[in-house]
Amino acid sequence: MGVVAKRSSMTFFSDPADHYCHRVRIVLAEKGVAVDIQDVNPDSRPQELADINPYNTLPTLLDRDLVLYEPNVMMEYLDERFPHPPLLPVYPVTRAQSRLMMHRIQKDWCVLADTILDPKTKDAAAVKARKELRESLISIAPIFAEKPFFMSEEFTLVDCCVAPILWRLEAMDIQLPPQAKAITDYAERLFERESFRESLSDVEKEMRI
Repeated sequence: MGVVAKRSSMTFFSDPADHYCHRVRIVLAEKGVAVDIQDVNPDSRPQELADINPYNTLPTLLDRDLVLYEPNVMMEYLDERFPHPPLLPVYPVTRAQSRLMMHRIQKDWCVLADTILDPKTKDAAAVKARKELRESLISIAPIFAEKPFFMSEEFTLVDCCVAPILWRLEAMDIQLPPQAKAITDYAERLFERESFRESLSDVEKEMRI
C-alpha cells in the first residue's frame, strides 16, 4: 500500500451511478460535511484508489489517515463523527433493530437491484429480479403508511439505504401499482429533502428526467 498524503479535508471516491455510493452521499449531505467528492468511472479507476484501498472498490472514504471501503461502515462512522443530526437511535435495542433492517434491505432489495442494474445480467435473470423486487415492495407497502419514515418518526440511516433504490425504480423499469401509494408518498417525502437533492450526482439527476 502506498503512503497516504496528509489532507486537510475528507475525500469521498464515488461512482455517480451507484446506489451504495449514493447512500453515503445522502449521509454526507444530511450532516453537512465538508467533503471533496471525486466522481470515479468504475471502468477507469485512479491509481490513488488502488494505493489506499486494498480492494480498489467504490465507494471509498478517506478521512486523514483513515480509509473506509464498506458503505455501511462509512455511514455509521459519519454518524458518530458528526453526531448532529443523529441518524441512528440512541437505545441499543432500537439501534440493533435499525442495523438489522439495513441488513434485510441489503438481502431483500439491494441484491435484486444489483442484478437489474448490471449491464452484464442476462435478460431472463433481470426480468426475474425485477418481478421479485416489485412484488417485495408491494407486499411491504402498508408499513410505509404507519410512520413518516421507514418504521420511524425520524429520518435514519435506514432511509438512506432505501431512498437510492426507490430513486432508481424508473431506471430499473419498475412501476408500482396504486395499492403501493404509501411507498410512492414516502419516496416523494424523501426526494423533497434538501439533503437528498444535494446528494444527487448529475448521472442520478438524469435518471428521472
